[in-house]
Amino acid sequence: MLRYFGILFSLILMTGCAGLVKDDLFGPGNAGPTLMPRTSTYQDLINLPAPKGKIIASVYSFNDQTGQYRESPNSSFSTVVTQGATAMLNTALRDSGWFIPLEREGLQNLLTERKIIRALDTQNNRESLPGLIPANVLLEGGIIAYETNTRTGGAGLKYLGIGASEKYRMDQVTVNLRAVDVRSGQILHSVNVTKTILSNEVQAGIYKYVFYKKLLETEAGYTTNEPIQLSLMAAIEAAVIHLVAAGIQTNNWSLSNREDIKSETLQRYLAEVAPAI
Repeated sequence: MLRYFGILFSLILMTGCAGLVKDDLFGPGNAGPTLMPRTSTYQDLINLPAPKGKIIASVYSFNDQTGQYRESPNSSFSTVVTQGATAMLNTALRDSGWFIPLEREGLQNLLTERKIIRALDTQNNRESLPGLIPANVLLEGGIIAYETNTRTGGAGLKYLGIGASEKYRMDQVTVNLRAVDVRSGQILHSVNVTKTILSNEVQAGIYKYVFYKKLLETEAGYTTNEPIQLSLMAAIEAAVIHLVAAGIQTNNWSLSNREDIKSETLQRYLAEVAPAI
């Protein structure tokens, strides 16, 4: 009788844990849309010291160069990483406070709207439209690698048909970001940043005969996958910070207050920048 009581208690415990996880994921607090969560690199990005002058930069494309597709039973044409990395980079540039990003990905749409305005200005004899601002720096690069199963592992224990196990997997995404001098075409700086992506699975189950020809089988568990887009956004933000740090180190751009080079955030990234040759 005590054995059956232990099995029943384990079953109730597993069911309760599964219910708590479900309530946490699908509760009313998670029903509505929210702003995209940001990682610790975002705090570093917005805490960078102020520049002496903001850099006018343009990004035409920051594309997926991995050529990898997601493993899916329903479709073979879904890419592993997002195709919206250009928008992520422009957001990171603006949030850093160091760059003035110009719209270049949708340049044709912008030019079309300007043509419409010019046509209306001609009809109404209004003042002519000012010209577009040219960029000083062109930012190039993209998502250059996505590696799956760089590390896998786990542990488990089963005794008399009752057991639990845990598995984990690590992937990694790598981005390249280059700053190019528009006037000379010289590549001023090029940085590569890699970010790991973690997945974790926890399972528990019972597989046991409780009476003659009466089999009890139950399972509970959950899986946690770090969103790829959040990891990619963190890698892009880190690449922007490294680019700023490299430019400060080589005097391609300057701080508003030279003493700000001692700031904790900047020092952490300056320590990782390779010395210029």
